[in-house]
Amino acid sequence: MPPLLVRLIFDRVRNAPLPFFVRPIARRIVEQVDAAYTQPEIDRHLAYVESCLAERPWLAGEQLSAADIQMSYPVEAALARSRAAPDALPALRAYRERLRQRPAYQRALEKGEEPT
Repeated sequence: MPPLLVRLIFDRVRNAPLPFFVRPIARRIVEQVDAAYTQPEIDRHLAYVESCLAERPWLAGEQLSAADIQMSYPVEAALARSRAAPDALPALRAYRERLRQRPAYQRALEKGEEPT
């Protein structure tokens, strides 16, 4: 979550109404942090989760666990903001679909909103 949070904050800075002289400096800082830290960290974390899910259906093995429930939001957030190609991370995308198909997830959607 920390790299995703940095991405969220910096996306707001990138799109914020800033004074004319500050805007290029702020955007340059955001781009450099994104290139040097945020994107490489997001890629590294997603690659690790992808490798785990390529070996088993759920994070802790063959059964859904609290780890899967806890990771459902970061997975949704990461894939929604991912710069990876749509066909990249197939195990992670299949995992997200397994989570979404669960009856409890469907009930939560009825009470809340569709993830974006």
